[in-house]
Amino acid sequence: MTNVNTLIKGGKILGISINEDKINSFILYKELLKEWNKKINITSITDDEEIDIKHFIDSITPLTTDLFRKDIKMIDIGTGGGFPGVPLKIINEDMEVVLLDSLKKRIIFLNEIIDKLDLKNIISIHGRAEELGRDKSYREKYDIAISRAVASLNTLSEYCLPFVKVGGFFISMKGSDVDEELKEAEKSIRILGGKLKEKKVIKLPLSDITHSLIIIEKIKETPTKYPRGGGKPKKKPL
Repeated sequence: MTNVNTLIKGGKILGISINEDKINSFILYKELLKEWNKKINITSITDDEEIDIKHFIDSITPLTTDLFRKDIKMIDIGTGGGFPGVPLKIINEDMEVVLLDSLKKRIIFLNEIIDKLDLKNIISIHGRAEELGRDKSYREKYDIAISRAVASLNTLSEYCLPFVKVGGFFISMKGSDVDEELKEAEKSIRILGGKLKEKKVIKLPLSDITHSLIIIEKIKETPTKYPRGGGKPKKKPL
């Protein structure tokens, strides 16, 4: 069972207040996550307390930046079990959210989450970032593209920056050891129209884990040839 105090306390340490309605949403989210996890592989983290800290509290750490105004449009790329998109939406209900994942089964799970938690202005889309990033309906349409997906920053930048409008931000959620990755990604970030704004180091509340938020500002349009197709961003990063 969820220890409600973990979420409240973790939020408080981050300066984020989580009211009772939101706590109830997180409790239901976790029940569904654990239930579905028996059928399809969504997460290897199954302990209640660990889900609260490593999925829920971790997912809302970007709210410690000043980028999340009420009415923004955000896309979560490679969202998996809905992280960080769903927790961010639970806390900041006024923003518009798109959850993107390439696995159909996970999209079915996410649709149930959206339905059961009665979340408005949020949709999940089955697709690949390298294709949708070239689609006019999605390209350069978002204030924030965010990703907690496991890939190197130079690859993720090519997947994510094409979705961000000029003046918007790409937030990559990483572990503590990112300096080497940042160095390697300098060129791709520049080519894709981005500029590093900040590396924000966050100690994850109620744990000994340190994470980084890599915040990249979109300062000019992404050249039309990006993102490249055929798995190139992964196989041959810029």
